[in-house]
Amino acid sequence: MLRIGNASGFYGDRFAAFREMLTGGPLDVLTGDYLAELTMLILARDRLRDPGLGYARTFLRQAEECLAEAVDRGVRIVVNAGGLNPGRLAEVLGEVAERQGVSARIGYLTGDELLPRAAEFGWTGSGRDGRPLLAANAYLGAFGIAECLRGGADVVVTGRVTDAALVVGPGIAHYGWTPTDLDALAGAVVAGHALECGAQATGGNYAFFAEHDIDHPGFPIAELHADGSSVITKHPGTGGAVTVETVTAQLLYETGGPRYLGPDVTARLDTATLTQQGPDRVRIGGVRGEAPPATLKVGLNRLGGYRNELVFVLTGLDIEAKAALVQRQLTRALPDPPAELRWTLARTDHPDADTEEAASALLRLTARDSREQPVGRALTAAAVELGLAGYPGFHLTAPPGKPAPYGVFEARELDAKAVEQIAHLPSGEQLAVPAVPEPGPRAAVAMPELPPAPDPGPTRRVPLGLVAGARSGDKGGDANLGVWARSEPGWRWLAHTLTVERLRELLPETAELTVERHLLPNLRAVNFTIRGLLGEGVAAQARFDPQAKALGEWLRSRRLDIPEALL
Repeated sequence: MLRIGNASGFYGDRFAAFREMLTGGPLDVLTGDYLAELTMLILARDRLRDPGLGYARTFLRQAEECLAEAVDRGVRIVVNAGGLNPGRLAEVLGEVAERQGVSARIGYLTGDELLPRAAEFGWTGSGRDGRPLLAANAYLGAFGIAECLRGGADVVVTGRVTDAALVVGPGIAHYGWTPTDLDALAGAVVAGHALECGAQATGGNYAFFAEHDIDHPGFPIAELHADGSSVITKHPGTGGAVTVETVTAQLLYETGGPRYLGPDVTARLDTATLTQQGPDRVRIGGVRGEAPPATLKVGLNRLGGYRNELVFVLTGLDIEAKAALVQRQLTRALPDPPAELRWTLARTDHPDADTEEAASALLRLTARDSREQPVGRALTAAAVELGLAGYPGFHLTAPPGKPAPYGVFEARELDAKAVEQIAHLPSGEQLAVPAVPEPGPRAAVAMPELPPAPDPGPTRRVPLGLVAGARSGDKGGDANLGVWARSEPGWRWLAHTLTVERLRELLPETAELTVERHLLPNLRAVNFTIRGLLGEGVAAQARFDPQAKALGEWLRSRRLDIPEALL
């Protein structure tokens, strides 16, 4: 058994988690996931200011505090904190170790950075619509991590690898898996997906949070076995909970259909089974693997333009008329308006309210343009000038701010053989990591049969969330929305009821978009992909909830006729 922990699910996660995981109980490997689509844009802007940056500086501070502890305990560290500059982070870590008198062997990976080759692949440096390309990175696999660990590394720093690779790599190094051990690799991928978002597997962001103590949830651990099966758990005495449902929620997060594609293996999520093995112990088994695709995912991050936001407070009576007035006035005052002006009225007001705040609605204006000037002072001054000439009670939630640049994300595919991954071993040796062999023909996934229809009976119109959990998130401009039932009768009802058509009724925002539905009977879940809901990705902030984090909770709040037998 290989005990692999996680101490970070994103750039900005709980700083103390590294020390908590190192000192809370036995571990063999401690991982940290710092990279997301938005993070790559942040790191690209860091690198523009200082070519020596481009890595997750939070991890460097964690290493300064915890590196000696990890080496003393024999816990290896595997992180993707290298971002756009893994070599420089490895160098700085070496300086930290030397300064502290710690004998730490450090390895790192390169090869994911494709920005210098953008023209070769047809990704012009100026980008579409003249928007500059800031970062281009392939999502690499786990075999390079394994090479570094086999080479004696105490710390492995990567750039853009798949999130699950941080767990799969140690598994390969420990058990000697080869590219043909597809089931074992697939099982490790699913374990890695369970761990990659930190406390989301232990009760964080969990739909039924009130059933557990999640004031300070512990971070997850995977006990990984030679066949790729695992037990998801956490250190004893830590907060949160590990249950079939908390793990189900995480497995549905940012996934889609039954095939979960990766550079090392295609994991069949529809084969995964979850079993509660005791308090805070969930076994993941039965995962089947198929050959990976011949291509790698590539993430392109561009500067999209500039944006600004103003929020007008509308109080008391005539809310709709006040909103219409300020929109007319501001539009008239802008001779060179921004390319995009988006108005959103949030009716947070209550009739006959006993506080001014409760009597107020919020009118949000989001302005975007490829140029900075139209969303800068030209816009904000025009809004402020309405202060004594607008609707009664005119005021803003905050003084107008300066424009901020925003980014756009685009996913591409590239022949895996066009990318050369290099493992830089602690000895200084550099090993080329070969691409995974060409996949053979792949059969279509059979559509799962619907379970038997639920028995007819009396219903009650109540929120969906009384009988189903949900978790949602982003993948570029698309949103993922996974919904699971809490019981077998609930699954029979959910599978027959929550169709694409019903989802569009419940979430009108999706009415004109392409929506895909996938059944995952082993998880008693339906997983939706909503194409284009998030525009050009989280950094573009095209929507009130740009990462679709609360999309599932909105769905759970919607009312429909639910059998009384389920309530």
